[in-house]
Amino acid sequence: MVEALRANELVADEAPANLPFDRVYEANFPFAWRMLRRLGVQDPDVSDAVQDVFAVVSRRLSELSSEVTARSFVYGTIVRVAHEYRRKQRRLVTTDEDSPELPDPGARSALDQLELARDIRLLDALLAELDEDKRQVFVLVELEQLSVPEIAVLTRWNTNTIYSRLRAARAAFDSALARHRAKTRRTI
Repeated sequence: MVEALRANELVADEAPANLPFDRVYEANFPFAWRMLRRLGVQDPDVSDAVQDVFAVVSRRLSELSSEVTARSFVYGTIVRVAHEYRRKQRRLVTTDEDSPELPDPGARSALDQLELARDIRLLDALLAELDEDKRQVFVLVELEQLSVPEIAVLTRWNTNTIYSRLRAARAAFDSALARHRAKTRRTI
């Protein structure tokens, strides 16, 4: 396990042109899956979106400059692919509220699973209210637990910009959550 973590750290910091595709894929697949899901790609489309991300990475890996880290390039590709999938989803107006949810293998009861599914839907709805830049920063800090300096390397954004977007994202998220709670209290 420790060796795998070290391999991931190396892959995250090395220039993509110096790495074989399988190392980049192995080190970044879980990250890509989580980020696509959290950036608004619907569950049924996540596996296709991950495949699209790594198809681009595979094609472009050898062309990249030494200034770009593997994780940074993968992240940029994830953001673009997620944007395209969300755009397609908006065009395909659906009313299906019963999309499959992420299973919780540790759930002890059907009630726990229902509560988890409800919480995931709520999180998705609240994240959808954030604009794209705020959503990215919020997800990276709050859900992926990355530090602002790590995000700066990943996104190539200025740290002050990241802190500003994070403050705004937290305020927008808290406001959306308060509206949801107020609405829920009125319907009860």
